[in-house]
Amino acid sequence: MAGKMMRLISLKTTKILLLFFVVFGISACTQPVSIFVVGDSTAADKKDPATNPERGWGMVLQGCFDEKVLVKNYAVNGRSSKSFLDEGRWQKVLEKIKPGDYVFIQFGHNDEKPAMDRHTDPGTTFDNNLRLYVRQTREKEGNPVLFNAVVRRCFYNHAQKEPDDELLRQTVNDGKELINSDTLIDTHGAYLISPEHVAEEMHVPFVNANKVTHDIETHFGVIGSRKLHMWFNPGEVASIPEGRKDNTHYNIYGAHIMANALADAVAQQVPALRKHVRHYDFVVSHEGRGNYMDLQQAVDNTPLGHKVRILVLGGTWKRPNVPEGKKIRFVKAFGATIR
Repeated sequence: MAGKMMRLISLKTTKILLLFFVVFGISACTQPVSIFVVGDSTAADKKDPATNPERGWGMVLQGCFDEKVLVKNYAVNGRSSKSFLDEGRWQKVLEKIKPGDYVFIQFGHNDEKPAMDRHTDPGTTFDNNLRLYVRQTREKEGNPVLFNAVVRRCFYNHAQKEPDDELLRQTVNDGKELINSDTLIDTHGAYLISPEHVAEEMHVPFVNANKVTHDIETHFGVIGSRKLHMWFNPGEVASIPEGRKDNTHYNIYGAHIMANALADAVAQQVPALRKHVRHYDFVVSHEGRGNYMDLQQAVDNTPLGHKVRILVLGGTWKRPNVPEGKKIRFVKAFGATIR
């Protein structure tokens, strides 16, 4: 009898608590909202982060949000809006979307390519694929956000035979790169327009990632923008002994610059996510989702006399030696511990 009474009291208490949550708008669920990133290599996670300096902006995006947002990056190298669907990759994402989650959709780089398994056309097949992503996300009660393609670092205009400016002549003759323009040359054309048109048509937030990244590349300049990309001289990186000149993909530094700028652009277009955007001086992650994979190295690179915030993403870390004069605040997230 006493046990039955206790169960009735417990049930009544539970109902009262649930009513309290409903009336005051408090959620009993503490699960973070997820951001699913679908796209190509410019956003994708990269293998062997300890030795490979390449990063996609989606790989480091978690460092731009608080713990109430969980970034799940499904972007894959070489995929277009077509091949991502045909290979069943979208279906795997679709199965995981919960009501209230977000899906960041960015394609274009590989849709432009002629290979039949990837190619789509702006205005028809490309737009139709984007509509499908949006529609199916909404069917799962998720929130789609459309991005256009990030800019390629291209300062060579094929229509211009000779550079006009003497300074540019010197740059062309530096033996490293063909350059005949002091402004970026667009390589995407109408593929930039389709995401914006579909976003307007279907009332979806649109992030002009091309403009965001264009402005950053332009700010760094013709030569300076190399430091955002996989531009390495022979012998500079052990895993790339012959060097690399890559104007599409980002290095660690470039990915963080772009991810933070894109997070700010998202905050402007998606008010519900604005309060969760964060910026840190350094981000440390065992998985390569930060500026550093070693906490002591991050500490060693902080300047003296400046207040610095270091985000530690998960894992267990040895307590670093912090020299006198360094003002560091450690922000631990996703269960990170420092011992």
